[in-house]
Amino acid sequence: MALDAERYTDGGGLADVVDRILDKGLVINADIMVSVSGVELLGVRIRAALASFETAARYGLEFPSGTNLETPAWQEAVVAKENCPQCEKRVPTEDLLASGCPWCGWISARASAIPPAT
Repeated sequence: MALDAERYTDGGGLADVVDRILDKGLVINADIMVSVSGVELLGVRIRAALASFETAARYGLEFPSGTNLETPAWQEAVVAKENCPQCEKRVPTEDLLASGCPWCGWISARASAIPPAT
């Protein structure tokens, strides 16, 4: 899945930049070579990825062997989430459809059709 570049024009602060990087992910590939008179003396390849657990799960990023993926953060990341239509916060899809948004109180059509329990 290829990501298209987007221009971010909102003037937000550092927190907005970090949130954006974790949401979209950041991959850095670098090849560094030190050579003298055309003879390579040292070569270093660097590959780094910075992303939230949710982004890593969405794009299938590989983790180093021995990484414990049974943590609560990982379990939460693999749950399907959608943006609330009213406040744009990420909410688990099933919760959003069944009961609405816990942040702003938005109620889905499916949740409003269900009679309240008495």
